[in-house]
Amino acid sequence: MSGGPESAGVDSSRGDSSPVESSGADSGGAEPLPLEGITVVAVEQAVAGPLATRHLADLGARVIKIERQGEGDFARSYDDTVLGLASHFVWLNRGKESIELDLASDHGRQIALELADRADVVLSNLAPGAMERLGLGAAALRERKDDLVVVTISGYGDTGPYRDRKAYDMLVQAESGLCSITGTPETATKTGVPVSDIATGMYALSAIQSALFRRERTGRGATIEVSMFEATAEWMGHPMYIRMYADRQVGRMGLSHASICPYDAFPTTDGQVLIGVQNDRGWAALVRDVLGRPDLVDDERFATNIARVARRAEVDELIGRLTSGFGSEELAARLDRFGVPAARLNDVAALVDHPQLEARDRWRDVDTPAGPIRGLLPPMTFADVELPMGPVPALGQHTDAILAELGRDSRFQDTTREKDTHHGTARG
Repeated sequence: MSGGPESAGVDSSRGDSSPVESSGADSGGAEPLPLEGITVVAVEQAVAGPLATRHLADLGARVIKIERQGEGDFARSYDDTVLGLASHFVWLNRGKESIELDLASDHGRQIALELADRADVVLSNLAPGAMERLGLGAAALRERKDDLVVVTISGYGDTGPYRDRKAYDMLVQAESGLCSITGTPETATKTGVPVSDIATGMYALSAIQSALFRRERTGRGATIEVSMFEATAEWMGHPMYIRMYADRQVGRMGLSHASICPYDAFPTTDGQVLIGVQNDRGWAALVRDVLGRPDLVDDERFATNIARVARRAEVDELIGRLTSGFGSEELAARLDRFGVPAARLNDVAALVDHPQLEARDRWRDVDTPAGPIRGLLPPMTFADVELPMGPVPALGQHTDAILAELGRDSRFQDTTREKDTHHGTARG
């Protein structure tokens, strides 16, 4: 998501307030965490930037999050549903250290520069040019420390006619054409989670890890730009190729798929089951073994996926007529037995209680300023070490400790704000 202040404050990946060295998370005597010893300074808001740095914290990096004095990351105020805390914020900011700084003041900028001098990575998602106006742009930071990895996240990039446009997730989904292929034939929609933000954060994460790996071999840092629009455009590759080479717009398919059939929800006596046949072998298993219609396997009207897509309405009606004779449990069991891809249309409550998460022991407690909450382990599972799930920081929780590391007394923290009409809006 985008939006937010020009100045930010620093968030910590640790829950205590004692000074810490750049040694990464404590791996408890096991193998070292993958990014142990890496320090990240983040001038970030909302989703895209915080997602990238939360995963860096999960992987063992120390993440210092700079937050605006008195307000912090505006995602802190989106809602109050998690023990009085915002759901987006607790999702995206565990394991970080929080420092409040006024980057519009000379004092705040100097602190930020000193933190960058000690860091391996600096990530920001302010509006294009905002970090440069603050004296914290990539060129200035790397002039001081050439092996620094500097990552800038923006809505549309730092050049071009859309450079200064607002870039909220919904707006980027719409501008990139994603909404035009999402929803039902009657209604275009955005996705239920902020995929433009998430795509951008994951590309930033990948780029940072790649730059750090290259630095190990060359000693050189990197200047990296990731735009929400370009990240989302990359995810539009399939419909773009259909438009460019078949001269047609992919339709909004609901639960179905533009290039695969049968691929949809099909009725049962007590509900529905989703079936996704990816190839002709799957079609044979579905109609012959699951639904008891071996005559349909080699029927030239349906024998290939291309033929089935051309007769989608006929195929869907035929399969729906056959599945409607089964109960959901019986049909799901038969689909599993014969290896036909299928799923239930779960709601979020069913996800929370999903037996697969329980069987794989994916839930852990995460500390927050309001008390412990449940959280899912990071999806990248290392065999030799469990990735940490550090506390969610209170606003400015680590300010005094971080200033002390820099040899500064917190009583000199400048709480005044200099007006600067040139500052931009945070992105992603």
